[in-house]
Amino acid sequence: MKAESSRVMTVKELSDYLKVHPSTVYRQLKRGQLPAFKVGSDWRFNVESIDRWRLEQDSFGPNDEAR
Repeated sequence: MKAESSRVMTVKELSDYLKVHPSTVYRQLKRGQLPAFKVGSDWRFNVESIDRWRLEQDSFGPNDEAR
């Protein structure tokens, strides 16, 4: 198994990856909008899950608003 395929990120790493403030990540976690898991009291994110989530978010673009 390649290390990159199972890469796990912290909140700070994810906020840098998504180019958002860490508080945005925490807000979406609180709303249940991000795929994540906890290690102790710290949130972690699987890169593959985040990339799939991003693609799903793209599918809710302008075409869905026209309905």
